[in-house]
Amino acid sequence: MAEQTAPPESTVATGAIAAGPPGTPPHKPDAAVVRDALAVGVAVGLSGFAFGVTAAGSGLSLLQICALSLFVFTGASQFALVGALAAGGNPYTAAAGAFFLGVRNAFYGLRLSQLLALPRMARPFAAHWVIDETTAVTVAQPDRRSARLGFTVTGLTLYVLWNLTTLVGAMGAEALGDTEAWGLDAASPAVFLALLAPMLRSIVERVTAGVAVLLALTLLPVLPAGVPVLLSALAAPVVLFLMGRRKRGVDTASPKGTTEKKGGRDS
Repeated sequence: MAEQTAPPESTVATGAIAAGPPGTPPHKPDAAVVRDALAVGVAVGLSGFAFGVTAAGSGLSLLQICALSLFVFTGASQFALVGALAAGGNPYTAAAGAFFLGVRNAFYGLRLSQLLALPRMARPFAAHWVIDETTAVTVAQPDRRSARLGFTVTGLTLYVLWNLTTLVGAMGAEALGDTEAWGLDAASPAVFLALLAPMLRSIVERVTAGVAVLLALTLLPVLPAGVPVLLSALAAPVVLFLMGRRKRGVDTASPKGTTEKKGGRDS
């Protein structure tokens, strides 16, 4: 409402910090934003059923499972926690792995706080919905109004569906029997990879992901459950260090090559 009553100059400034990439149209119909947000919210929200079943199979109670979805509400971290527990991992190690996976949401929040510019009273509640899906929908919008609408619809749809399907999955786990026989234990990595793959656009990101996978697979047979996931995070600083050394080497060699070429032309 503050934007609608602001002077025209303020409205123009708001559009200047549009969330979308360069070249996006200045306005997107609300119906299109809602459609896209609902598609993401429904598609991912239904996977809460797999979490409920997997968590019940790992030995968690119905109350514990529902509390995770209500108060943690970050799918990858939840799956990492119950997966490590199901594999016999130490609870503290499992919790640490889930925590470090969830830290990425804090970095999302830094970006979304600028795009959404929500009132102070609303920020603590909105922060609970800062996850991969809401971030993806929000940053794809061309203006602040669309960004707020996309964030709200995605967050509300996903939160409600995720918690409902978690409850259904946890209650129906006993009827399903062995979750591995149904292949539901593979739902978490499948959903996570589906979310991650479109984000790996640069060579550095792809190399980092590849090294992380290699580290995790190599350490999995020799370390307790949950530890390989933590150590695979070392892929990021290793790749960045090697890329930085390579770039410095190229920068150091460039002036020399340029001088030689200039000297050849001058002679």
